[in-house]
Amino acid sequence: MNDDIMQLKRRLARLLVEKSYREGDFLLASGRRSDYYFDCRVTALHAEGAWLIGTLFYDMLKDEKIKGVGGMTMGADPLVSATTVISHEKGHPLNGLLVRKEAKDHGTGQFVEGLGNFQKGDRVAVLEDVVTTGGSVLKACERVSAAGLAIAVVGHHDRPSATSSLRVKSESSL
Repeated sequence: MNDDIMQLKRRLARLLVEKSYREGDFLLASGRRSDYYFDCRVTALHAEGAWLIGTLFYDMLKDEKIKGVGGMTMGADPLVSATTVISHEKGHPLNGLLVRKEAKDHGTGQFVEGLGNFQKGDRVAVLEDVVTTGGSVLKACERVSAAGLAIAVVGHHDRPSATSSLRVKSESSL
């Protein structure tokens, strides 16, 4: 890993702690309680944070044979947007998709938005802001697979450490 990428990871870790880390009593999506919480949307919606996230996810995914990135709304929305924009800027455009928690009760009634930018069987990366038990990311993967796309990799921020870096797992380790 080159020094530039390590510097970006360090800066993102500092920004996550500064902007997104909170202490208190929190109920997590998993149903567990915690004495700390990462509201990663604050960092992901910060101009520098979005650029860092998009740049780092793109760097990790650039050699994967994928057509796009997606994830469960709402946590993955800014991650997907940042990564798609950076990928276009780098000349290797990755399209985005978003997975709904519930299917729309109007319009197309679908769980996955953005499918018009993909063909059946296209390989995609599923991104997640914070993973505690993996329930949300697994649900996103199931819905993306059910929509006819192949999950190539999963990228996420591990919850256990305030300074954990972003990680990518290939399909062989899912």
